[in-house]
Amino acid sequence: MGQIAAVAWRLGVAAVVWLVVGAGQDRYGNRHNFSDLRIYHLAVRWWRDGRPLYDFSVPDPTQGSLGFTYPPFAAMMLRPLAGFAWPVPVQVAFGTVSVLAFAVSLWLLSLPVARHLGQPTWFVFLVAVPLASALEPIRETFTFGQVNFVLVALVLVDLLVLGAVGSRWTGVGIGLAAAVKLTPGVFVLYLLCTRRWRAAGVATATATAATAAAWVVAPGDSWTYWTRTLLDGDGIGHPEYLFNQSLMGIVARASDPPQRVLWLLLVAAVVGFGMWRAARAYTGGGELTGLTLAGLVGCLASPVTWVHHIFWFIPAMLLLVIAGTRPLRWPPLLGAAVVYVTVTFSVISLYAYDLHEPGGVTGAVLGNWDALLMLALLAAMPASLSREPVARPSSNATGQIPSISS
Repeated sequence: MGQIAAVAWRLGVAAVVWLVVGAGQDRYGNRHNFSDLRIYHLAVRWWRDGRPLYDFSVPDPTQGSLGFTYPPFAAMMLRPLAGFAWPVPVQVAFGTVSVLAFAVSLWLLSLPVARHLGQPTWFVFLVAVPLASALEPIRETFTFGQVNFVLVALVLVDLLVLGAVGSRWTGVGIGLAAAVKLTPGVFVLYLLCTRRWRAAGVATATATAATAAAWVVAPGDSWTYWTRTLLDGDGIGHPEYLFNQSLMGIVARASDPPQRVLWLLLVAAVVGFGMWRAARAYTGGGELTGLTLAGLVGCLASPVTWVHHIFWFIPAMLLLVIAGTRPLRWPPLLGAAVVYVTVTFSVISLYAYDLHEPGGVTGAVLGNWDALLMLALLAAMPASLSREPVARPSSNATGQIPSISS
């Protein structure tokens, strides 16, 4: 009877969270109406009809025009969308794949929290899904119709599933993600910094093979992308745009034109420091900490990181919760609360639309809030999580995987 009551209590808590967050989501609504998904759909249809992929563009009210900016391999993967009609069939196909990928990612991230708190994984997962969906990067990814959920799932399965058992296929997911969109390539650097040479080689070989396959299928578009689109940033948008929360965004908003030498120095410092911390975390057994730090590094170092790219706030907050409970420690919990509240209630959006862009220090802080949060997490993420239950393979002679603490 006690077990039944406990299950009923947990289901009740989860139901309340779903209802409260669901009401908020309904009020917020779909403000972007799958606009990026519409661009993908139009671009691959344009491409299917025999026209150059990177000549495609559509007008945009805030950034002039937007085109297809991903590598040709991404267009190959999105090519099946051309066979679906807009809007319902395309949106259903996208929504199904995205929700499944998001669920896989959250399930993997719920495991260490559930073990640490002594709660069933299904309960942590049921509560995490609505709470995570309220974060601006998550709801914006879905309502824009972005591919981020699939890329994150590939990285997490690669490192937390294949990597944990020492699979020879570790690196394939990272390689595929990097072939679709360049920014996941930061995890190849993470593998190198953690001396996983084979996995780094597998990731590099996978990305190279996928890119080569796209070159065979579309040599002209591949040449255009790697020699013009990538270097010129055609169709990506303006780096000073407020929703670009990378280091380049900070620099571009502070100076016109952006001081590129300053940007490169900042990138070098952030990559060096962040990867040093990530490697130390992994060495201590903290794969989840390491990959989270690497994800934050990638967002900061990329020339363009829109708000909806910053999925890595989720594992960062979960790690802070782990660090702040059993025993109770207020600083990590306060940090997690600050991240959750400010990202959920969209400081960047409030600044852009409601606060009339105040100047001075206030404007600089509010206008770069997500980037500053990432920098703070990079520096302040607890280096030692005594109960972080993320395993990685041991190199000992018995081949057993020991329990891990970092």
